[in-house]
Amino acid sequence: MNIKVRENIKKLAPYSSAREEYSGKEGIFLDANENPFGTHNRYPDPYQKALKERLAELKHVSPNRIFVGNGSDEVIDLAFRIFCDPLKDKALTFTPTYGMYEVAANINAVELVKIPLTTDFQIDIEAVRPYLTDEHIKLIFICSPNNPSGNLLNVNDIEYILQSFSGIVIIDEAYIDFASQPSFIQKLDQYPHLIVSQTLSKAWGLAGLRVGLAFMSEEILLYYNKVKSPYNVNSESQKIALETLDNEDIFIKNLQLLLSEREKMIESLRSLRFVKRIYPSDANFLLVEVEDANKIYEQLIDNKIVIRNRHSVVNNCIRITVGSPEENQKLLSVLNSLNNG
Repeated sequence: MNIKVRENIKKLAPYSSAREEYSGKEGIFLDANENPFGTHNRYPDPYQKALKERLAELKHVSPNRIFVGNGSDEVIDLAFRIFCDPLKDKALTFTPTYGMYEVAANINAVELVKIPLTTDFQIDIEAVRPYLTDEHIKLIFICSPNNPSGNLLNVNDIEYILQSFSGIVIIDEAYIDFASQPSFIQKLDQYPHLIVSQTLSKAWGLAGLRVGLAFMSEEILLYYNKVKSPYNVNSESQKIALETLDNEDIFIKNLQLLLSEREKMIESLRSLRFVKRIYPSDANFLLVEVEDANKIYEQLIDNKIVIRNRHSVVNNCIRITVGSPEENQKLLSVLNSLNNG
């Protein structure tokens, strides 16, 4: 498949940093105008080699197919900058979904076509079919498990899009660690126009470090590396991320606890009179339809419990992140008191 890239990006000569010209660990470094004093005085590895090697082991993919970004938002923004001509090309996504697709589209002056999901938050193939051959649509964003609904999207529908669309398909798997379904990373060889985005912010608990991941063909990675900022992931984030990935036992223990807490929360929420529906979740949060989302939100705020009011996106719905057992118990205690009040 011929990957279509903006002409100016094809011709772009990327910035060459000092750490690319010499990548050795020892020596007197007088090449990058760094301060010789301080604990963080040296520029980080611009290509995060050690981190990518560890990720390659965990994800069973070549390090030459891994991009590490300043959060997943960088992965999204670079896609627009690489593949879409401003004021000319379009992107497509399915709503309701992660809001940064639209923000990044607007920043890059790219029209975003929004196809509503069905009532059970699945892709309407008949609705999207006419757009799959539109030559102006260069990107399709698919969030699975989806945010804010929490569910996995149908694999067959995603495969149909991958087989029918010649542009870039980005599957956002920020919450995939909480799901039982395998990652689409295993489909990279089958679909060279596929980018799979993940993150260390959710299941790995590193939201404060801003470490986003993307898995793609070597050809696409070439363009990502050309366009990204020279030192897009700082040294401390690389260091702590690597240490965290080396403690897989802790990750598995915490993941199992969160999945257990998710099920307990579902059972408890079902007993509340003002809860009308709990949507199925393959993520670390629940989308819950209540009688009055605004009222419940404000009542929880009064008790210093912060959830997300999604009423403006999905009518009378709140989104509750699964917290620690103590946090969840406090939430449920307050909700029970409101239920009995």
